[in-house]
Amino acid sequence: MSCGNHHETDCSDVLNEVWLFLDQECDVTRRAVLERHLDECSPCLEQYGIEEHLKILLARKCGGDHAPDEFKERLRASIRQTVIKHGGVNIKE
Repeated sequence: MSCGNHHETDCSDVLNEVWLFLDQECDVTRRAVLERHLDECSPCLEQYGIEEHLKILLARKCGGDHAPDEFKERLRASIRQTVIKHGGVNIKE
């Protein structure tokens, strides 16, 4: 996706990382880059709002149940491998 305007960070990159941003899984530097893009790009901000709303709905419908620690660690490892394979996004441990 692209809004047609030039940005420091491509819209598709921002949208690929929106869940990392929502979950506060990206480092401070990357978070600032994503925030700056969202501040200047209304289509991405709109998509971010949809994803944020979805996250809230999922949390509400899951009744606050938490995934087992073992599952979360496997998921983190899988995400790290995908990020390493597809680009250099920094993820907090």
